[in-house]
Amino acid sequence: MTADAALRAQLDTLTTEAFRPDLAEIDRLDTLALARLMNAEDAGVPAAVAAELPAIAAAVDAIAARMARGGRLVYAGAGTAGRMGVLDASECPPTFGTGPGQVVGLIAGGPSAMVQAVEGAEDSPELAAADLAALKLTAEDSVVGISASGRTPYALGAVAYARARGALTVGLSCNAGSALAAAAEHGIEVVVGPELLTGSTRLKAGTAQKLVLNLISTITMIRLGKTYGNLMVDLRASNEKLRARSRRIVALATGAGDNEVEGALAAAGGEVKAAILVLLAGVDGPTASALLTASHGHLRAALAHAAAPDGPGPAADGAPPAR
Repeated sequence: MTADAALRAQLDTLTTEAFRPDLAEIDRLDTLALARLMNAEDAGVPAAVAAELPAIAAAVDAIAARMARGGRLVYAGAGTAGRMGVLDASECPPTFGTGPGQVVGLIAGGPSAMVQAVEGAEDSPELAAADLAALKLTAEDSVVGISASGRTPYALGAVAYARARGALTVGLSCNAGSALAAAAEHGIEVVVGPELLTGSTRLKAGTAQKLVLNLISTITMIRLGKTYGNLMVDLRASNEKLRARSRRIVALATGAGDNEVEGALAAAGGEVKAAILVLLAGVDGPTASALLTASHGHLRAALAHAAAPDGPGPAADGAPPAR
C-alpha cells in the first residue's frame, strides 16, 4: 500500500472526515434553509464539549498548578487548530494581564501560517520539536496539542517532545480513540461528528476547539487569581475602551463613585486590583501593591490579609458589593 493510500484509509476511519449521504444535495437548498441546517449542526457542539468537562477540569487543575509555580501554557497545532491556539494565547495579555510568553500559541509553519497555508508544515513532528526547543521548554510548562483528527504529526510531535522533557501534556482532538489523546497525560476528545462539508474541520471541530480553549484559559486564570468574582481585575488597559472598562470594574467591585475610582486608580498606578484594595482596605497604593505581592496576586487573599487584626487596613470581607 502506498503512503497516499494508507493516509486515505486512515482518514476513512475518522468521524471528522465522514461523508454524510443525507447532505449530498445541500447545494440545491435555498440560502435560508442552508443557514438553518448549518445552525442546527452547530447546536450540538456544546453538548459534545459538556461530555468532556471532567477531563477538561482535570487538565485545567494540572495546568494551573504549574503556572502558579511560574510555568507557561503553550498551545501547538496546525491549520485551524493552530490558529485557535494562537488566538486564545493572544487574548490572554489584554484580558488577564499575563506576562510576555506566559501563554504561547505555536502554529505549524510559523506566524505567516495564520493567514496563509504553509504546505507540509503540519506533517513535521520535527518542526514542532524545534518550535518548542526554541522556547526552552521546562518541566513546569504545559503543552496543549490541538488537532481535529487527533493524528496531525505536528501536534503529536509537540506532545511527544514536551512529555520527554517532563512538561504537562494535553491532547485535544475531535475523534474518539485518537493518537493525540493517547499520547498525552490528559486526553480531551470532543466528538462533534461529521462536518456539514465533508472534512471541513474549521466548522464544528473548530467551534469545539474554541470552546474548549476558552474553558482552559479562562478557568486557569480564575484559579490563578486573575479575576475577582466575575470581574477581569488583571486586564491590561492598553486603549481607551479598556481604560473605561478598568474604571467600571473598580466601581463594580467597590461601589465607589467616579471621583473615588479615579483617585484610587491614580494612587495604584492604574492597576485595577490595587485600586480595589485602596478603596476596600483603606490602604495607600504601595501598601496595596505589597499586599498583592504577598498574596501572589490573589485579591481575595490580599483583602483577607488587610482585614486581619494585625493587617494594615480596616476590615474588608473580600466580597464584591451586591450589584
